[in-house]
Amino acid sequence: MNATQEVAAHKRARKAGVASFIGTTIEWYDFYAYGIAAALVFGKVFFPADLNPGTATMLSFLTLWAGFIARPIGGIIFGHLGDKIGRKTTLVITLVMMGVATTCIGLLPTYLQIGIWAPIALVVLRVIQGIAVGGEWGGAILIASENAPKGKGILYAAFAQQGSPAGNLLATIVFFALSALPVSDFMLWGWRIPFLLSAALVIVGMVIRLKLEESDDMKRLMEQKKTVKLPVVAVLRDHWRIVLLCAGVLPIIHVTYFKSTFALSWATKELGYAQSTFLSVIIISLVVQFLVQPFGAVLVSKIDMRKAVAFMVIPELLLMPAMFLAVETKIYWIAVLGMCLATIPHSMFYGAVGGILARAFPTKVRYSGLSVSYQLCSLLVGGATPVLAQGILNSTGSIIGVAIASACYALVSLVCMLMLLKRIGHTASELSTAEQADADELALDSGPAPRSQPRTATDTGAKNVLTPIAATHTPGI
Repeated sequence: MNATQEVAAHKRARKAGVASFIGTTIEWYDFYAYGIAAALVFGKVFFPADLNPGTATMLSFLTLWAGFIARPIGGIIFGHLGDKIGRKTTLVITLVMMGVATTCIGLLPTYLQIGIWAPIALVVLRVIQGIAVGGEWGGAILIASENAPKGKGILYAAFAQQGSPAGNLLATIVFFALSALPVSDFMLWGWRIPFLLSAALVIVGMVIRLKLEESDDMKRLMEQKKTVKLPVVAVLRDHWRIVLLCAGVLPIIHVTYFKSTFALSWATKELGYAQSTFLSVIIISLVVQFLVQPFGAVLVSKIDMRKAVAFMVIPELLLMPAMFLAVETKIYWIAVLGMCLATIPHSMFYGAVGGILARAFPTKVRYSGLSVSYQLCSLLVGGATPVLAQGILNSTGSIIGVAIASACYALVSLVCMLMLLKRIGHTASELSTAEQADADELALDSGPAPRSQPRTATDTGAKNVLTPIAATHTPGI
């Protein structure tokens, strides 16, 4: 690659990274706006007024869970499309679906207006949201990491990961601003504004995504007609152990639903925090998340991934339970401190995990592998988190059980990540087992290298640029 080509490649990589960030920000804004509304509004607006408040909140959280139940469907559908027709086209489709569904939520009649059809329509639109976001995450990670310069796949994947705190922060700020409205106005029409704003955001996202380019790896597969006929079947048949491990890696990222969705409901309805007050606590913690999250990707790129992961996750075993106790004091700055400290470990982990998991699957089935793994965890853990937390609180009247459950999430993620890294390799500068398989296939397609040349392969995100392989590389899956 000459100097001009290298400059063009870096420019394309930065463009892909920024586009991934903006696109995921919009998608997660829509998804998190629903979570905030579920905590504050939906139990009162879309269900009978005479319901017990705890029951109404539980039903509201169950509609939230519907989106998570639908996410594996999106992961399967769009994972298939992403591995067949490319990442770019698939991401455009998911963005439009999410934007339309979110805007329609803002236009829904209430229970008082149409009765039982109100929560039914809400669940249908939530399912569409879930299908859309089910296909979003894997594609956004790949469009950034596969276009990255050699050896920078994990770092560039972090661009897509930044969309989660950015989208959550944006949604929370919008609801915070609306909390200045009189309660009657907020419940009547104010809550609709965050959802209607999605229409404008989607237009911005569409303009950006339509200008994206496919990665060279994906272009090569499509040009050579080497895409897999049924990528989901292939990934479940050939890589099912990796899928299960990847799903097991991800529970810790769902503690955000303890911190935001559930904690917001608990703090405002049980502890007496003003809505605006606790929203400000969440906003501060999201700013912390946005700032510290990229350092997780930097850390795993610089040192042994196993050490980096342990450094990030072990503190969460104590900090998440401590967060609930801090909030329970009802002292604002103690609550802020507890929330921010608990945010740091899982945020850094989230910044790194997308790029790590992208290394676990070969290019042909990478979109499907990422999507199915992520959405399997979302189905079992993500949507269930606020339901589980509210159920524990309703049955025990204590936050202790919720605090213990949050720590268990971190423990499961740590164990599964260490097991995964043992299988795929734990050094960012070396090829993973899946990347080695891609490199070997490319070498076969290109013909045998001269015997005098050292054995070479590519790093994830590279454009099949050949680099030496360490002799100590972890054996294949």
